[in-house]
Amino acid sequence: MNARTTRRTAVRRTAIALAAAASAISLAACGVIDGVGGGSSSATPKRGNDITVGLLLPEKENPRYDKFDYPIIKEQVRSLTDNKGKVVYENADADAAKQNQQLDQMIADKVDVLLVDAVDAKAIAPGVQKAKDAGIPVIAYDRLAQGPIDAYISFDNELVGQVQGRALVDKLGANASNSKIIMMNGSPTDPNAAQFKKGALSELSGKVNLAKSYDTKDWKPENAKANMQAAIRAIGLSNIAGVYSANDGMAGAIIDALKEAGATKIPPVTGQDAALDAVQRILSGEQYMSVYKSYPEEANNAAEMAVSKVQGRSIEFDALTRDKVDSPTQKQIPSMLVPVVALTKDNIKDTVLQDSIYTVQEICTPKYKTYCDAHRIK
Repeated sequence: MNARTTRRTAVRRTAIALAAAASAISLAACGVIDGVGGGSSSATPKRGNDITVGLLLPEKENPRYDKFDYPIIKEQVRSLTDNKGKVVYENADADAAKQNQQLDQMIADKVDVLLVDAVDAKAIAPGVQKAKDAGIPVIAYDRLAQGPIDAYISFDNELVGQVQGRALVDKLGANASNSKIIMMNGSPTDPNAAQFKKGALSELSGKVNLAKSYDTKDWKPENAKANMQAAIRAIGLSNIAGVYSANDGMAGAIIDALKEAGATKIPPVTGQDAALDAVQRILSGEQYMSVYKSYPEEANNAAEMAVSKVQGRSIEFDALTRDKVDSPTQKQIPSMLVPVVALTKDNIKDTVLQDSIYTVQEICTPKYKTYCDAHRIK
């Protein structure tokens, strides 16, 4: 799947949702919407624009949460509620117990709806049940929380792993089957990590030699670096042909470990999130690829889901949740799965620059200007 195809898919999905939303507004104006809608949301509007959205995000190692998710959701909620709605935000800093306390406090403060990006999908389930008992809808954001959630929005996580695995196999080419690969997966408490891993294995298994595989506690780069150092000792630096890294933060630490071990040429390393330093590493050739996920699309749609759920606008809510996924505790959860794009040095202009994730000035610092010039990024 190339960037152009996935972007067309995203535009088409958004257009469908917007068309349905427009229909809902038109029907409401004629007084025919009350009592109509799917079973996944209330039929009668509950609240006006004066609403409070509780937003629980999982950690700070990845800069996306404070740079993109929170400000985008905050602004979209304001836009959808005539500047009357607000977002109350907490970050758990990778501490599941802390996040449960934050959730309990938001329930006590009687927020109208919760967007929850769980540190630990299983540990958050009792809190989700408490919210349900208190009449507060819960939308799982980015990671599939367990418990009685009302909806889920994330990227197509198995596809993320497939894109990463396929890119690595393609890069290795004819030598893939004889190549020793290190697999650096994400946190075992994050259900997304399991989906990334599943998708990646569907492309890697039988095509490369998976010499070592690690799960990385809390997604922390320092843990990934320690794992990579152990892999180098076990396999030998010269025998490592490539590294599957589930995200960019770990990719940077892995590359550091390879350099410190004496690597003069870095083998292909994958990533995810299109972090700024990863984009620069891709330009310079240190990192092979990342996966670009449109945080604005995910965050904007999450905010719209939350507002439409609270306000009982069932047609709009259903239009935003046309997909269905299963969790260990719940089947057929109304969902939106946002498509992804493989990011290489060849499509930086068509992805992170076109979507205004970064500016040319942010990417093309003096250290990387030569690489930017070579790829006509100006």
